[in-house]
Amino acid sequence: MPKATLYHFGVLTSNVHMAWMRAVCGRLEMRYSYSNTIVYNNFPWPQPTTEQRERIQQTAQAILDARAQFPDSSLADLYDPVTMPPALLNAHRANDRAVMAAYGFATATTESQCVAALFTRYQQLTR
Repeated sequence: MPKATLYHFGVLTSNVHMAWMRAVCGRLEMRYSYSNTIVYNNFPWPQPTTEQRERIQQTAQAILDARAQFPDSSLADLYDPVTMPPALLNAHRANDRAVMAAYGFATATTESQCVAALFTRYQQLTR
């Protein structure tokens, strides 16, 4: 993504974007097929305040910092659900909370509630 920032990284690695991806992307066998024209271009980005954007940038950097603690590990190793390093898991959780706040979602928002709200936002943006 040209000129991507920590903010973009934070939103794209959040549970909000992952929920959108799971709802709209295609599948190839059991794997997701992420398409820029279907998933990314149609993703309804939040409209964060300056403080919310800065918080997302901070939490995105914390994800990268947590990854950097394990230079000999692949992403597959780092994101193994059984062995994921606690520092990385905590960084992602903080990022998820920051992105959810930028959308105005409560921390207890379920994935289905999140997707429904994103589709409502998408409809508003495409009218």
